[in-house]
Amino acid sequence: MQNIVVFGASGQLGHCLKNVADAKQINNIIFPPENEANILDTDVLSNLFEQYKPAYVINCAAYTAVDKAEDDVDLARKINRTGAANLAMQCKEHGAVLVHVSTDFIFKGDTPHPLVETDIAEPISIYGLTKLEGEQDIARILPQHYIIRTSWLYSEYGNNFAKTMLKLGAERDELKIIADQVGTPTYAIDLAAAILDIITSGGENFGIYHYSNEGVTSWYDFAKAIFDIAGSKVKALPIRTNEYPTRATRPAFSVMDKAKIKTTFNIEIPYWRDSLTVCLEKLKAQ
Repeated sequence: MQNIVVFGASGQLGHCLKNVADAKQINNIIFPPENEANILDTDVLSNLFEQYKPAYVINCAAYTAVDKAEDDVDLARKINRTGAANLAMQCKEHGAVLVHVSTDFIFKGDTPHPLVETDIAEPISIYGLTKLEGEQDIARILPQHYIIRTSWLYSEYGNNFAKTMLKLGAERDELKIIADQVGTPTYAIDLAAAILDIITSGGENFGIYHYSNEGVTSWYDFAKAIFDIAGSKVKALPIRTNEYPTRATRPAFSVMDKAKIKTTFNIEIPYWRDSLTVCLEKLKAQ
């Protein structure tokens, strides 16, 4: 197989892709540092594509500070839209396939059923809007793409909800956690494995796919599971969204239907609490 190049290699999904690639003995995957892989610099991108001649590009680079994006619209749009479009144009010019990671935040979050890929996107935050714009530009520029929408990403790497809860749980006696936002946590190691399985399948089933772990939970129940598995004594108290106002509005219901990715690529998806247990055991061993 020809080269795979990962953008956003320093983030948690980039670290997980390194981990999984090592485990799968995939040696033709390249993780250039951010200063050599700036998705906003077209000259840098052109040189990188000429150097590595990738057959596949994985875009993990994103502006993900959801609340900050409400006031930092230009930068969020540059990274999430313009950067994605730049990669799509380079992939088109060099004959590469783009695997782009997107988000459940492109949805409004008011449907009564798990979200399928063809459901109407109606973002309610700048983050969600700019991620949707990135999806749309990729689809317009490059037919040879996989857009993987995911949700509630966590791992033993970087900053994420699971690690934050462990830290706060060790510092406080009680924590108030939102209980009326429902979705599914995704262990970034599982997502990384799915992405690499799609690439190594060698098929051309291009398009949009949903991926999260199996099951449904709230942020409160997610936190409770973290504390229970970790043996934390902190008391978790459920609250409503309106009791914890944030700059950006979050989807109230963003459970995604994974039937398409499972049937197309024969992917088995772990249950969210099983994967959480694996992650917390790794963190404990560090």
